[in-house]
Amino acid sequence: MGIRENIRDAVAALMGVSAFAAEPATAPSFGDEHVDARLKSLGGQVSPLPTTRLRWFLRDLEAAQFAADGGDLSIAAQLVSASLGDGFLRGVLSARMGGVTKLPRTFVGAEEQIAALTQIDGARSVFDDMLPATELAALATDGLLLGVGVAQLVPVPGRDFPVLVRLEPEFLRFRWNENRWYYSSVAGLLPITPGDGHWVLHIEGGRVSPWRYGLWRAIAGAYIDKTHAKLHESNWESKLANPARAATAPAGATEAQRAGFLQRLIAWGVNTVFELPPGWDVKIVESNGRGYESFVGTIGRSNEEYMVCILGQVGTTTSAGAFASSDVHEQVRSDLIAATATTLAHTVNTQCLPPWIISRWGEAGLLKAAVLTYDVTSPAELVARATGLTAIGGALKSANEVLASEGKRVDSVAEYRRFGVTVVDIAPAAPTSPAPVLAPAEGTPKLSLVESTAADEPLTDDAAAKLAADMTEHCVPRCEHGSSNRCRLCGVERVRVLIPGENGDHSWGVAWQPIGGAPAAPEDLAPLEEAAE
Repeated sequence: MGIRENIRDAVAALMGVSAFAAEPATAPSFGDEHVDARLKSLGGQVSPLPTTRLRWFLRDLEAAQFAADGGDLSIAAQLVSASLGDGFLRGVLSARMGGVTKLPRTFVGAEEQIAALTQIDGARSVFDDMLPATELAALATDGLLLGVGVAQLVPVPGRDFPVLVRLEPEFLRFRWNENRWYYSSVAGLLPITPGDGHWVLHIEGGRVSPWRYGLWRAIAGAYIDKTHAKLHESNWESKLANPARAATAPAGATEAQRAGFLQRLIAWGVNTVFELPPGWDVKIVESNGRGYESFVGTIGRSNEEYMVCILGQVGTTTSAGAFASSDVHEQVRSDLIAATATTLAHTVNTQCLPPWIISRWGEAGLLKAAVLTYDVTSPAELVARATGLTAIGGALKSANEVLASEGKRVDSVAEYRRFGVTVVDIAPAAPTSPAPVLAPAEGTPKLSLVESTAADEPLTDDAAAKLAADMTEHCVPRCEHGSSNRCRLCGVERVRVLIPGENGDHSWGVAWQPIGGAPAAPEDLAPLEEAAE
């Protein structure tokens, strides 16, 4: 089995391809002699010449839907391409898609893979060169509008990684009987195998009929209505927006006089002042019709539909400088940003990075493959979170001060983890100088010695258990490191215990135990003096 088959099978496992997926029908593919020859003659160009059409009607939208359900996305893609000529729509799209690729990104996985991806060559990283932000944004836009987008990983001479090139989705074809996508290229109908090192198929919606999840039907309807409204508005303005001029000639005027006066009226736009002989008159007649308002209303409703479909809200694009804002969260609903970013990252992690990883580290590299994650947390959310954590910290401090008198405390680690804060253990700082050794008072029982390799190293479990027993027996209030509650070097912690007495006369005592272990039995304890606490 060659490397191409290995990549195909490995990526298929990542994507969860059905075991019943049919093999591609006999068709040319990358690597075939005549395909490579055809592509070479065209400089590597895969897509045929796209179709440009500017006049659309609602019946065309219906035809596009029928064709798409049959697996042909040509009409739908052409309609989307035409709608991108709408400046307002393009601005709304740039607010969402351009911002997604600018989100902070992190990588998790093998350190050597992350280091190779983030290696800076000049001003750009390997990831940026392999997966340009413009191509990712265009691919994600196709997925958003059509439900599916297609791209190619093109080898680059002198590099050990390819470059992502977005292809025209107009030539995507889906064969229901094979459950497989094809691309109608300049070299014929090519079967698409996502993630094989050549093809990238970005699906925004569901895997079955992804075009039904695209926004193109809603956007196309608004676009068609808007284009017709703008056409009617222009016709109205050309005919009725400018006032008419009604001239009156005297009864005895000759045809020559009338014709001359008409020429003077026609030239009114240049010569606005002229003398009227007695009996001649000119009046300005303005239109009182307000039919233009319906056209303006249609255009406004179409723009609002663009915003609702793409941004999830209305009004953000109408404010001054909204498109220029660097914070995409100010313009787009947070869940929509997360959905787009998560889907795009999934495509990158399952189809773009695995072939490169296998080519450099083999299939074993997929065990800890580098994974891309976009941080979709908005700045406002970060500020709110920081404010909340500050308040929580203050509340925990106050609570511990109250509970200290009862020998209790709040589990701060558990509380912080509830709010998604990562908590790690840190080693306590070693004492700067040895603690003074005090000679025991006369008559004080001598404590047994506990072996330790060094003062700044934790004790063994057995040594910690013996130390806890000795400290409990002799009512020691603090360990040798000065801790009165818990010491990770000694491996012990202090707890309060109830000592049963006769006739219900109970008392409280303080006992030491190994961290996470069990204290001594109450019957083995003697009541402790307050001074010992």
